[in-house]
Amino acid sequence: MPGHELALEMIAAAKSDLKALKHMLDPDAFDDRVFGFHAQQAIEKALKAWLNIVRQSHPFTHDLSFLLHALKEAGANVEPYWDFLDLSEYGVRFRYETLPQDEEPLERCQLLRDVGELIGRVEGLLTRP
Repeated sequence: MPGHELALEMIAAAKSDLKALKHMLDPDAFDDRVFGFHAQQAIEKALKAWLNIVRQSHPFTHDLSFLLHALKEAGANVEPYWDFLDLSEYGVRFRYETLPQDEEPLERCQLLRDVGELIGRVEGLLTRP
């Protein structure tokens, strides 16, 4: 599948995770492990879409650090997104383990805005000629 088509698929999947996040703002209904997993997934998919735009492919990894570094090497400005690395554990470790007792609760509303902004930025790249 060409890079642009794959980027469209990835951004659609990221938007699906974002849609789920919008319904998970209540920590009594969804714990941070579930919310964090979907936030990490939305970010991962958006970063992979971005990589498909600039490189025509993406690696098969859950490592947000690797994805951000690959984008940076491709010349993309990823400075606003380094804080997303805090969610890396939700994509791998915390999806199978409980959160440590001293783990700070996620700032869900802010995270929802930040993830939405990333997705919007990547989606904007898809519509440019």
